Amino acid sequence: MNTEIEKVLTMVQEGKLDAAKASELIQVLNERDSGSTPKVKSSSYIDKTLKVRVVSAENDNVAVNLPIRLVKVVLLAGHNIASNIPQSEKYVKDIDISLILEAIEHELDGKIVDVRSANGDTISVTIE
Repeated sequence: MNTEIEKVLTMVQEGKLDAAKASELIQVLNERDSGSTPKVKSSSYIDKTLKVRVVSAENDNVAVNLPIRLVKVVLLAGHNIASNIPQSEKYVKDIDISLILEAIEHELDGKIVDVRSANGDTISVTIE
């Protein structure tokens, strides 16, 4: 990933830039770097949100909402960053994000991942 996109993501994390503007900037940077126009998703699909929910039996719950516009870049960047941090590497090394990326490429929506463990933990990934 180039440093300009990393700067945009950092600005989003710091609250200096909203997700919609960041998405536009990243799209422009990608178009400039590739020299081609990317396939445009239907506007109604682009306006959807990827929702990740983790409900733990110990009440360590997580709720993450990401605009579809940013999901691909954030997933790839986050996975790459986490896999290079020794403390988190063991948690992300077996995660296959290609399922979520493929769902986005094919404009799927609804629940795309639903995992329930024996101890009552649940993980779901939904596009709505």
